[in-house]
Amino acid sequence: MRWMWIDTVTAYEPGRRMVAVKNVSLAEEHMHDHFPDQPVMPASLMVEGMAQTAGILVGSCRQFKEKVILAKIGHFTLDSDVVPGQCIRYDAQIERLDHRTGAWEAIGSAEIVFSHIDQNRSGLAFPEENFVFGENFRTLLRGAGLDRAMAAAKA
Repeated sequence: MRWMWIDTVTAYEPGRRMVAVKNVSLAEEHMHDHFPDQPVMPASLMVEGMAQTAGILVGSCRQFKEKVILAKIGHFTLDSDVVPGQCIRYDAQIERLDHRTGAWEAIGSAEIVFSHIDQNRSGLAFPEENFVFGENFRTLLRGAGLDRAMAAAKA
């Protein structure tokens, strides 16, 4: 099972930008543990939501033909807590893509680097199937029209 930390894609500009939304709710189990008397969305899960958004954008640049993994978080800041009932908007923009890498209030920012592992120089072998962009992501991408790109990549 893969945890999804975005609920829907609201904007997609191929090769340039993707915006996704996460609705924070007390219906999510982790909210009851972090913290019981004053629940807040864990920062680590917000980083993962941003990484999922940006990773989908990077993967779409090559029609999901390669596996994309988070390689580095250059920086991450969070200026405010997010509580149940609020909505997180992730706005991912590609600044550079080469063969090696890849009425809202801003509450933080992140610099994230991805790597296409199919062309790694370490000599490590990875499974042929794309374990990064699996069935859960396909369901999410259907709304943004990106599922067709994934289907084409499998063919």
